[in-house]
Amino acid sequence: MTATRTLKGRILTADGWMRGTIEFDQRVRALHPVPDAGEGESDEPLILPGFVDLHVHGGDGVDIMQGGDAARTVARAHARHGTTALLGTTMTAHEDDIVQALEGLAPAIAKRDEGMARVLGVHLEGPYISIERLGAQPPLVVEATLEQVRRLHALAPIRVLTLAPEIGAHQTLIPQLNQLGIRVQLGHSAGSYEDGVAALEAGAAGFTHLFNGMTGVDHYHPGIATAALAHAEYAELIPDLKHVHPGAIRTALRAIPRLYCVTDATAATGMPDGEYALGSQRVFKCLGCVRLAAGSLAGSALTMDQALRNLVSLGLDVADASNRLSRYPADYLGLIDRGRVQAGAWADLVVLDPQLQVQQVFVEGDAIPLG
Repeated sequence: MTATRTLKGRILTADGWMRGTIEFDQRVRALHPVPDAGEGESDEPLILPGFVDLHVHGGDGVDIMQGGDAARTVARAHARHGTTALLGTTMTAHEDDIVQALEGLAPAIAKRDEGMARVLGVHLEGPYISIERLGAQPPLVVEATLEQVRRLHALAPIRVLTLAPEIGAHQTLIPQLNQLGIRVQLGHSAGSYEDGVAALEAGAAGFTHLFNGMTGVDHYHPGIATAALAHAEYAELIPDLKHVHPGAIRTALRAIPRLYCVTDATAATGMPDGEYALGSQRVFKCLGCVRLAAGSLAGSALTMDQALRNLVSLGLDVADASNRLSRYPADYLGLIDRGRVQAGAWADLVVLDPQLQVQQVFVEGDAIPLG
């Protein structure tokens, strides 16, 4: 049983900032305000809800598609940066390779080991995407069928599924996927604005790495990104300041009420420059970017604590940035006891110094080794 702990500082609660203490074991048990201290208060640690990353391919040199214990390694790597819950994310691949990845993810989802972030389930990114908008995905696309999704879902719970809505019967499949408890996201799509709107009306819930791998914002021929800006409640975005220009990020922040951020992290995350795997492909980390040999971006080396600092550098206050890294992605999955600090919620916490550097991380009350 997790011992009761106490932390003191400026706590971002579900109701806003509070200076005080938090008592927790596996869950938050109590919050106790204390009077403002005035001088010196700015030197106190910030206690935020742990980050919830819904798009993670790898970390510490390991890729989710490798199967085996890869998911555990990835979950440990990201926990050190304040991520307390995540979705293991697959690549477009042959079904046998996707099965291997899901069979590796299943035990990590079923049981969280010491030092790990909680693996909430799977983000199936492909193979149900457009050959015209592959991005860094290999050309192994297929049209989705309910039967195949059911087979994969039985191996490990799929929480999010990316598809291109313009392909085949994908529009009619969306309500059936919703009935399985799967959030459908639009991405890697050559579809039109009308395709995007129709998919939202059919029950699609979000957009995969907004602006990247999709038709864009053209005032004569608007695409999937325009549908997101005009109609979406939720969309994910990679705030590494390389995938999306700051001006486009600010546009999305104004347009999409619950825009949330993901890393799209690869095996190169937390590693030195060099060559790494991304599914069946080789990618290269250099100068903070991860690219295919041809030079196009291929996922990222981003961590969620750096995402927080990047958002703040764009002018967001810490509370707003935190919501987009914790509360909104948790809400998107329907999780009311994660992504926020309140009595009864899981004790998923990240403690930061005033420069927003990680000092401590707790996953379900367990301290994460940061070394």
